[in-house]
Amino acid sequence: MKKSTFIILAFLLALTGFSIYVYKNKNKTTTIDKEASDFKYKDTAAIDKIFLADKEGKQLLVERTANGWMLDGKFHVRPDVIELLLYTISSVEVKSPVSKLGKTSAIKIMSAKSTKIEMYSKGKKVKQYFVGHPTQDHTGTFMLLTNLETDENYEEPFITHIPGFDGFLSTRYNTNEIDWRDRLLINLRPPQIKQIKMELHEMPDSSFVIDLFSMQRFGLKTKKGNLQFEEDRMKQYIAYFQNVNCEIVLDKKDHVVDSLSKSALPFATLTIVDRNNYNTVCEFFHKQPSASKNAEYAIEYKYDPDNLFVKYNNGKDYGMAQFYVFGKILQTYNYFLPRK
Repeated sequence: MKKSTFIILAFLLALTGFSIYVYKNKNKTTTIDKEASDFKYKDTAAIDKIFLADKEGKQLLVERTANGWMLDGKFHVRPDVIELLLYTISSVEVKSPVSKLGKTSAIKIMSAKSTKIEMYSKGKKVKQYFVGHPTQDHTGTFMLLTNLETDENYEEPFITHIPGFDGFLSTRYNTNEIDWRDRLLINLRPPQIKQIKMELHEMPDSSFVIDLFSMQRFGLKTKKGNLQFEEDRMKQYIAYFQNVNCEIVLDKKDHVVDSLSKSALPFATLTIVDRNNYNTVCEFFHKQPSASKNAEYAIEYKYDPDNLFVKYNNGKDYGMAQFYVFGKILQTYNYFLPRK
């Protein structure tokens, strides 16, 4: 009896020991998986620097400053681009682990094509991971997290997504400088404006100058001298210079920029002087029409009827803009004359 009791106790002890071993190892595996899949960083308000680099050698740095987010210390960042990235950083979750069969393939593809993102807060790196390719159904994105304590990548990649969003995320981790740059050309409220000068080089007699003596007193003058004007139209026109953007920022390496800078003459020049006597200058250039557009409208246009080029930022940058946006600005003095 004593012998059988001893055997039972020994068995129970062994079973208990085995259960403890399994429990500890299970928890250990769960902890490792949790750490390796912790891509989300909720406190995006604390992030003050983001570094992105891809396998093609393109990289960029965006930093939070007193003047807003800046790109490589030179350009203002498009608000919609940084907001989308910060939202993605705070919302990304693991959709599923990668299967054993798919792991080798995923790692191989990511080693050749992926984007690294580093996030910093007050000089300290708080998160780093690699953003890879989308899944075959384009509803998930392969990602691989870095262990910041060892500076080594975890062994397991994961398929990530944003709950409620049906698509992949890799395009949000963009390393193209042009796509990040702010497209804002002019953003002046009427009380900030002192003078507006529109020079129409192809119709010089139609050029005009608007002086803003106050928000209640304006002046309109041309080569003919001072003119009477319709006050409502004057106020409406002055309000057009808030949040004016171009459609595309042109790369300085683009042959179009080279052509514009060397030989093209502007058809119009807009100069706005603010209350601090700072000049905002935009020069406008015609864009050649495409054969497809002429065919579409069944008209042989001399110039593109929908788009134009603009030179801005003190002559440092070029962009393509829409007449839909700038048509209301590119007026002649006749626009302000009293209607009969």
